[in-house]
Amino acid sequence: MKKNTIQKLLAIGLSCILSVGMLAGCGSKTESGAGAATGEAGGAESTPAAESTADTSASTDKASGDIPTLIWWTVGGTTPSDYQDSLVKINEYLVEKLGVKIDIKVAGWGDYDQKMNTIVNSGEYFDLMFTNNTNYSKFVNLGAFENLTDMVQTAAPDLYSFIPEELWNGVKIGGNVYGVPSYKDSSITQFWYFDDQYVQKYNIDLDSIKTMQDLDAPFRAMKEGEGKSFYPLQMAQGSPFNGFFNEYDGLTAGLQPIGVKIDDETRTVVCTLEQQDIMDNLKLLHQWYMDGIVNPDANVLTEVPKKLPFSSAQGWPSAAATWQTLNGVEKYDVFKVFGPLYSTETIQGSMNAVSVNSKYKEECLKVLELVNSDPKFRDMLAYGVEGDTFEYVSDGVIKKLRDDWPLAAYTQGTFFNMSITEDADPQQWEQVRKQNEEAASSVCLGFALDITNIQNEVSNCQAVWDKYKYDMLTGASDPETTVPKCLEELKNSGLDTIIGEAQKQINEFFK
Repeated sequence: MKKNTIQKLLAIGLSCILSVGMLAGCGSKTESGAGAATGEAGGAESTPAAESTADTSASTDKASGDIPTLIWWTVGGTTPSDYQDSLVKINEYLVEKLGVKIDIKVAGWGDYDQKMNTIVNSGEYFDLMFTNNTNYSKFVNLGAFENLTDMVQTAAPDLYSFIPEELWNGVKIGGNVYGVPSYKDSSITQFWYFDDQYVQKYNIDLDSIKTMQDLDAPFRAMKEGEGKSFYPLQMAQGSPFNGFFNEYDGLTAGLQPIGVKIDDETRTVVCTLEQQDIMDNLKLLHQWYMDGIVNPDANVLTEVPKKLPFSSAQGWPSAAATWQTLNGVEKYDVFKVFGPLYSTETIQGSMNAVSVNSKYKEECLKVLELVNSDPKFRDMLAYGVEGDTFEYVSDGVIKKLRDDWPLAAYTQGTFFNMSITEDADPQQWEQVRKQNEEAASSVCLGFALDITNIQNEVSNCQAVWDKYKYDMLTGASDPETTVPKCLEELKNSGLDTIIGEAQKQINEFFK
């Protein structure tokens, strides 16, 4: 990777928060989109996909003179009963600005992966889809997403010029752009946070906690003191331990069992499940599960409870205010445990793609352009309807009137034109910029795996991983027996072929 390119990336002032179900940020390398995550444990709601009552055929025919309705699939929380009424009000503004409507369909945090796979594989009609590093390259290779390389420059020139060139380069596959990156951050910073009442009650020394093993003592003190029905670490299917694979660059493959250690100058591709640090943490998770520190239904639960005693998320220090609101906790004590770090994978943490079958490709790009340029529309997507779900208290500052708006702001576009909540630190964007300026770089920064020649192997290995990951990453299964079984199935499905191809491409890219 050329040094000047890295320096450009380090200079980008972006912002990111990945705490699921909220203004979560998008450098996620983890489970569900992000966010994804336990961070995801950060209060995100995981629910079945919410089906809209709007027309889902091919929207409307422009030739008829009717107003087109763009179908936009995303990930988020439970949709409230008046969600469709809110969309009607949002669409009144969108019709005035662009002459189109949007029907935003929400897949729950725990159902996002499966739902998007079903939509793409079945050929179900959609216009826009939120995508990230867990499925982007796979869907591109399946031919689901439109090549936007030239179209975005002609149909939405302001959008193209607004997003830095480095981000456009970061989402390229085979030299082409298939997704519009969310201009927020290109790095990740991992935070852990405890409910302050337990920090005070059990004298938890946050400065001494650097690793997952360091969490063992405070977790056990909390468990012993609070009783049998209390679980210090609460997780769900779509919200396992956020940031579990942070030490490994996933190469944008969307397959967590492979990666390169972020500081390995030899850039050796490995199976992460065969690495001692990962195995030790899997064993620790399982021990916590067996000892009642993790909730017993974590591997099957689709919705994380509120008032989490502890959680993990990617963001910045003042994001604590948002995590507190989402969880209904008076005060979280937040501390950094990883990062900030740049990788191609983090750049691909939040994107929106246009369907190759969309009847309204240019309109889709114009909607995304409006998201990134119009503060009023941006706030609508992030917070809902003014006077109903939020109200303005000053210029660029809002107060939430309800906490049930389901759309995750990190999935939509930039944060730089979006109002902050009244309890947010006015300097939060500066915090993010500082993190990005200080970010280290993965040794594989700039590289994105081309899976064209290994598409079947990646798909087959992903199916194997999907079979085991919920049990493994919540501690429900014993890694001593589960990991060998998973590895055997992965290798039978072509894992070694994937690793070999990835190594070949890396050697060529960095020669």
